[in-house]
Amino acid sequence: MLGYQAGATAARMVPLWLGERLAVLAGPVLARLMPAKADMVRRHQTRAQRWIAAGAGAGGSAGADADGGELDAGADADAGDAGADAMAAERAVQQATAAAFSSYARYWLESFRLPALSESTLDSGIDVPAYHHVEEALERGNGVILALPHLGGWEWAGFWMATVNRLPISVVVEPLHPPELFEWFANFRERLGMRVVPLGPDAGREVLGALRRNEIVCLLCDRDLTSDGIEVSFGDEQTTLPAGPALLALRSGAALLPTAVYFRPRGKHLGTVRPPVDVTRRGRLRDDVAAVTQRLADELVTLIAAEPRQWHLFGPNWPSDRPAVSGDAADGD
Repeated sequence: MLGYQAGATAARMVPLWLGERLAVLAGPVLARLMPAKADMVRRHQTRAQRWIAAGAGAGGSAGADADGGELDAGADADAGDAGADAMAAERAVQQATAAAFSSYARYWLESFRLPALSESTLDSGIDVPAYHHVEEALERGNGVILALPHLGGWEWAGFWMATVNRLPISVVVEPLHPPELFEWFANFRERLGMRVVPLGPDAGREVLGALRRNEIVCLLCDRDLTSDGIEVSFGDEQTTLPAGPALLALRSGAALLPTAVYFRPRGKHLGTVRPPVDVTRRGRLRDDVAAVTQRLADELVTLIAAEPRQWHLFGPNWPSDRPAVSGDAADGD
């Protein structure tokens, strides 16, 4: 805990532009210091590259066999091209992995600085072109669920909404050990104007209460921490995602808004708020929760694929990740 406290103090003395540069330099170093976590990030970055390729050129290889004999004549050249492409792809993934660590370093440097920033600095540091989705949802009076991936600088946006827009915000967070560390982080976020709800048996009741008061609830939902979520196709693989966002939206009538906050140069941020996910009741609650969770998974893929190098997911998230985590404990948290 002392390390975090010292980091917070030091971060407040670093100018934003310098902190951004330090984060870039720290990324490759952190990746080398935590090789098991770097391996997991590499897996996730490889996935994101597949998502991008599928979205950008779906069906682009449909005619690969059309030329028959021409393919045979150029087999050696094709093999050479394939090898070069594989090497380029591997380099891209390695660079993206280091960039993800850099992005995470910037996240912490900025977060620690937030309590000392003025309202004008907060307001000028973020642009949210589709913020009207939030405003329209609040006008309907059933609360708002912002469903986010672990990506970019979401703390800045939360502090901006709480401080500049004067909106009550609750955030559901995973309990940390030791408890003193969780208390420190909870107090830190509360100084940013956010109410902290620990993930646990009472979280649903507290979040429903916030939504019934027409408040904003932020849920990081690209990872199923309890391993009892809803099975979905997340990208091009099956896994589970938490049922909470869908269940809460269906029960409360709150708008479910897929959201991401991307880092931009020189201390700037871009907030992306997607249109509300369809949460119309159509049948059994269980079936509706599954359908809404799948729609949300598709939205999360879109948000992550826009800036995968800012995706701060360091733990296993798909069944195929489990065999790769045996050395993770050696890296620490």
